[in-house]
Amino acid sequence: MTSLPRCLVGWGRFAKATCHLYRPERVKEVAHTLRQEEPNGFLPRGLGRAYGDAALNSEGGVILMERLDRFLAFDETTGVVRCEAGVSLADIIATFLPRGWFLPVTPGTKFCTIGACVACDVHGKNHHHDGSIGNFVRALTLLLPSGETVRCSRERNPDIFYATVGGMGLTGITLEVELQLRRVDTAWITVDYVRTRDLDETLRTFHERDEHYLYSVAWLDCVAQGKGFGRGVLMFGKHAQIDHLPAARRQNPFTIPRKREKTVPVDLPEFALNPLSLKAFNGVYYTTHPSREGVLVDYNTYFYPLDSILQWNRAYGKRGFVQWQCVLPYEKGMENLTRILETAQRRRAFPFLSVLKRMGESSGGILSFPMPGYTIALDFPVRNGLFEVLDELDKIVIEAGGRLYLAKDARMSAETFHATYPQLPRWQAVKAQVDPKGVLQSDMARRLRLMEAVK
Repeated sequence: MTSLPRCLVGWGRFAKATCHLYRPERVKEVAHTLRQEEPNGFLPRGLGRAYGDAALNSEGGVILMERLDRFLAFDETTGVVRCEAGVSLADIIATFLPRGWFLPVTPGTKFCTIGACVACDVHGKNHHHDGSIGNFVRALTLLLPSGETVRCSRERNPDIFYATVGGMGLTGITLEVELQLRRVDTAWITVDYVRTRDLDETLRTFHERDEHYLYSVAWLDCVAQGKGFGRGVLMFGKHAQIDHLPAARRQNPFTIPRKREKTVPVDLPEFALNPLSLKAFNGVYYTTHPSREGVLVDYNTYFYPLDSILQWNRAYGKRGFVQWQCVLPYEKGMENLTRILETAQRRRAFPFLSVLKRMGESSGGILSFPMPGYTIALDFPVRNGLFEVLDELDKIVIEAGGRLYLAKDARMSAETFHATYPQLPRWQAVKAQVDPKGVLQSDMARRLRLMEAVK
């Protein structure tokens, strides 16, 4: 493997933990100090892009991991990279895309660390085809709360491996990740857009077409009613080959235009996002995205549209937003999606953004979110009464045999969590083995009572 050393510099500071992270040995020192001095435990933290309290530990300490960001080795033949857990997805792309390798799975932002992606077992637009990132993790090096360092994989310490993939950082501090990258010929995606008239056509088009594409995702109009209920725009994508590019781009197939960054400079007033404005926005988006084939877009445009808009969350106003994301089994999927969208409309809780995808098999992570079915993500501006509406949606998910995504969750009850993650006792057994004193803690863990039995 080719060595790719990088320097670690800078200070990390958050909550009660302040540490200068130059190397894994320093992480061990800080963890040892917190273990001795912090009665409410500690938590490793990446770049803080989780939408809820997964990376918060308000009652204890937090260790910032972004300075642990070296590439350690790379096999140019197989595309396997070994790196420290604080390496960001943006770093991986910048370093290896020019070499012809891309991420095997990516969420909707590249500004997150690979360690956090493993902890959340993130998925992307290719889950129906490839599954989540856990499928591409070859091995992990983990610092247990006891101070012991263990190497784990599907063959070596498999219980710890599967408890860590999707385990929300609560089984140990990930120091290194060995990841299989994807070979690509260009930095471009060939996209086919399909505009659908209603929810039935949206789901039918998914099933008819997405097995022929590596990536698929749909935008839904959650305001439209009547004949247009559930209408959407589906975006099917494949990595473009060199002969798909215009002649002028074939000399530099991994170079893409540099986007001018935009910003939302102020918190928008609450009245800016209302049923009328959302209906108008959705109407414009639907009208301006007709069915088209073979559209060439760069990877940033396809995977990371919000990364070029600084402080985009300010568009939701001072009270912010909640992203509610669930997965529903295919059985009665149409019926349950309809119930969710109709409930939100009836309660006048209209999401500003809605995304629908199909999911394949789980990676095997004990607390991993994905399962075969439809996953829908809804971004709601926080308004009075919103959480009561979301409680209603939670009940639909429970009845359907689905679950909510921990990386996006900020308000689910412990009862809902325990009812929808049936493998929790298995995860708790591994947690008790590697962290018998409950050293690794988070606000989410306490809120959901992850280490307890809930009736």
